[in-house]
Amino acid sequence: MIAYHDREWGVPVHDDRALFELLTLEGAQAGLTWQTVLNRREGYGKAFNDFDARKIARYGEKEILRLLSDVGIIRNRSKIVATIKNAKMFLEVQKEFGSFDSYVWQFVRGKPIINRIVSMKDIPQSTTESATMSKDLLKRGFAFVGPTICYAFMQAVGMVNDHEVDCFRYKAPNSK
Repeated sequence: MIAYHDREWGVPVHDDRALFELLTLEGAQAGLTWQTVLNRREGYGKAFNDFDARKIARYGEKEILRLLSDVGIIRNRSKIVATIKNAKMFLEVQKEFGSFDSYVWQFVRGKPIINRIVSMKDIPQSTTESATMSKDLLKRGFAFVGPTICYAFMQAVGMVNDHEVDCFRYKAPNSK
């Protein structure tokens, strides 16, 4: 968790594959802790073709059954099916917007929202922006993308800087 915080969390991400990875992992977290998902991150990469949306979009029942028996991931049928569905929708968004990056970053007008978090209790579970993103993703057919999941995704990919003001990452979220 410390390495993830110190190197990744809150660093702006503009690579579509990495954005799909984090959207998938945040959806997998629903009802669980981030630590649970982070411990399986490598397993997810192996199980889901390194988050290659084109390959995942072609998965069928055979792959679903394989994934349901893979101890390296969270073996929840709904979350697995959602990942496949999201890969298909992800490709549609790429076609429409040129990249998933262009699409998601529009919800923060292309630049990170910098919050002044003094204590972890000050971090909201969702915001107007995450609710708007969630509503649009759901309208497009995505799953496991409620406002709280979208906010966690926005934090993870640096669309929102929720590092505490006394954290060394608060002033330098753009560097790894």
